[in-house]
Amino acid sequence: MARAFVFPGQGAQAIGMGKALADSYPAARAVFDEVDAVLEQKLSTLIWEGDLKELTLTENAQPALMATSIAAMRALEAEGVKVTAADYVAGHSLGEYSALCAAGALSLADTARLLRIRGRAMQEAVPVGVGAMAAILGLDFDAVSEIAEQAAGDQVCQAANDNDPGQVVVSGHKEAVERAVALAKEKGARRAMLLPVSAPFHCALMEPAAEVMAEALAEVDIQEPAVPVVANVAATAVSEPAVIRSLLVDQVTGRVRWRESVLWMGEQGVDSYYEIGAGKALCGMIRRIDRSASTRAVGSPDDVVAAAAELTAVNENGEA
Repeated sequence: MARAFVFPGQGAQAIGMGKALADSYPAARAVFDEVDAVLEQKLSTLIWEGDLKELTLTENAQPALMATSIAAMRALEAEGVKVTAADYVAGHSLGEYSALCAAGALSLADTARLLRIRGRAMQEAVPVGVGAMAAILGLDFDAVSEIAEQAAGDQVCQAANDNDPGQVVVSGHKEAVERAVALAKEKGARRAMLLPVSAPFHCALMEPAAEVMAEALAEVDIQEPAVPVVANVAATAVSEPAVIRSLLVDQVTGRVRWRESVLWMGEQGVDSYYEIGAGKALCGMIRRIDRSASTRAVGSPDDVVAAAAELTAVNENGEA
């Protein structure tokens, strides 16, 4: 038996997320207060009372989702559960930064700053309307990769997120992505639709953002994490700070290998996953990847109490 704490990515944002945690746990509120101070913005007010369209802007959504995840982690800690209760941590795209922060590899302040830089750099890498992303449902990764290659022509179209056995996201130039959607439908996809995102993430068009992140990450202190981090682009665990730094740069243009990451964790004996933060999207993906896995979302005070009760229970070996 092994456990993993997993951290959600963009798309999980919702107005009000983390508010109940902040109201119930002073340590959770302190996370939002620190992120507000570091970013010199009342991001918490936007998260709890703002406009969803503004929250969904990449430069806001990324630090906001991280803050919510770390607030949930601090609430778990207040209930006696440390990150070392997990054998691995992992996050989907920006969630990898949340995982690194939770595991102590990055400070909260540095994580907030990096995600603000990352969000802006990704938004500015491609003019609005030039790029697009689309979700292809009902075809496997190999089939979608082939479709993306056919659709690209002299433009960029790549399989960007390998989320689960029947959900792959393509990213690139808008016209090429639209061609991929049409091809996927011809080839029997259950659904193929453009996503409401502001930029084509995790493809070669993000190279300018990768350069910005290389500079930003070079100036940040990265510690060895308390728990191995399963990196998106490697789909295996890493702990060496220099490797983590390099992979975070690669992640900007690289594929999110979520399906492979979960399969790898399963091979290491992970059978329980706790999604720390907003939403339940990763729980659904994990169950589609590994039907034998148990999942629990940890985003509210009640969730925290229930998860803590599980995680602090004495196991068969008599270990807490």
